[in-house]
Amino acid sequence: MRKSYGIAGKRTLPRLGKGRLLLVLAAVAAVVAAFAVVMSPVGTPASGAANLGGTVNTRWGRLSTLDRQLLVKVRQAGLWEMPAGQRAAQRASSPRVKEVGEIIMRQHMQLDADTRAEAQKLGVLLPNEPNGSQKSWLREMSGKYGADYDKTFVLRLRAAHGQVFTVIAKVRAATENTEIRAFAERCLKFVNTHMSLLESTGLVPRRALH
Repeated sequence: MRKSYGIAGKRTLPRLGKGRLLLVLAAVAAVVAAFAVVMSPVGTPASGAANLGGTVNTRWGRLSTLDRQLLVKVRQAGLWEMPAGQRAAQRASSPRVKEVGEIIMRQHMQLDADTRAEAQKLGVLLPNEPNGSQKSWLREMSGKYGADYDKTFVLRLRAAHGQVFTVIAKVRAATENTEIRAFAERCLKFVNTHMSLLESTGLVPRRALH
């Protein structure tokens, strides 16, 4: 009986140690995996080939520098227009500007998800913050109130949409990549809608229509 008890004891101790070790390893792996997800840049591909400069080949056709720039510019547009729209929905004095801000914010959330999905598919790295000019526009609007806020919001967003519209149209006309071509067409619909919404406020003068 003593011998049998001794054998059982020897078997039980290693099992407990191994179980604890597996639990520790699993916890460490989970932490590492979570950290990797948080720190991974948006759009990081498995191979990284499409992040090289110039034109590269993909299964959907050649991907040019301009094609990648479209994804970057649309991403950055969303990164400042989403918070701008949200603030307008809360701070604008005009009910119509509030409504337009809410719509633009929600539609940019949809477009941003689309942009990130396309970037992931094509292996294009995307920024995680607006550019310097876009940040300055947000700061400018944060210091405005009442009708002055409404006018600044509408004019800044209308001008930005006019600029990005030109880029989208150029890419749509020249791209050899079927994914980018379809993406550009979806972007044009959003931008057209947003320009019409902003113009519907009555705060866009003729000089701003470009």
